[in-house]
Amino acid sequence: MKTTKLTSLNQLAVGECGEVCTLPENIDIRHRLMSLGLVTGTLITVVNVSLAGDPKAYFFRGAVIALRNRDAETVYVKKVGD
Repeated sequence: MKTTKLTSLNQLAVGECGEVCTLPENIDIRHRLMSLGLVTGTLITVVNVSLAGDPKAYFFRGAVIALRNRDAETVYVKKVGD
């Protein structure tokens, strides 16, 4: 039986893609992300990183959205394409 390893969204490198498996427990952040369309099952790709490394830009549902690392670290994904 193969186990699925989850990683936090902020650990993905530019070009890597993941499928959202869990959202943060903090209700304010959870609602903010869900209102942007980031829900369980969403495919998300890292497309850019600021010069300082925070925030990162992510592509999902036809849009590019910047997320701070502290928010992205609370979202867990399984890598796609490994």
